[in-house]
Amino acid sequence: MGKLFAKWYDFFMNPLEKTAFKALRKKLLSNATGSVLEIGSGTGVNFPFYIEAKSVTAIEPSQYMLKNSVSKIQQATVPIEVIQAGAEQLPFPDHSFDCVVATLVFCTILDRDKAMIEIKRVCKPDGQILLFEHVRMDNRFLSHLQDFFTPIWKKICDGCCLNRETLKLLIDHNLKIINVEKHYQGLFLLIEARNVPENK
Repeated sequence: MGKLFAKWYDFFMNPLEKTAFKALRKKLLSNATGSVLEIGSGTGVNFPFYIEAKSVTAIEPSQYMLKNSVSKIQQATVPIEVIQAGAEQLPFPDHSFDCVVATLVFCTILDRDKAMIEIKRVCKPDGQILLFEHVRMDNRFLSHLQDFFTPIWKKICDGCCLNRETLKLLIDHNLKIINVEKHYQGLFLLIEARNVPENK
């Protein structure tokens, strides 16, 4: 992720984060318990919302985003460790975490399948997987608009894709979907899933 994009990310996202996104993040992260892994923590916007977690290990590939997350670590009420790493190759042993969190991340991950395999590997059997993502909408007209604008949007927003089908990704990887909440006509989803062992 580019230095310039990381520098201005919080500034441009702040109007949304102070209103709609804040409530959605708080609702989702109130369910994160035990040892938590956060995928793509960015500037650390989630850190103050971890209340029930025992500890949080956050990975972020961008050194510039990591630098900007320091102040958010100081606002957290639980221990947070930040590591520079990508979702496609997680530097943790199998079954390390009770819960894995990703918020507005799967729109930029290059190899989503590899990332999901890694998430399942490091998440404990029956562990939680909690996502807040923007996705390709069900409305045919709006989804076609997303498809049309995605190539331009990716260039402007450092690789962000408007039309990812993240819920389908979870289903394809045999995660048990516990709950899905649709917001803003299905543009944003709150997803709660479980890492059910293959033999169950």
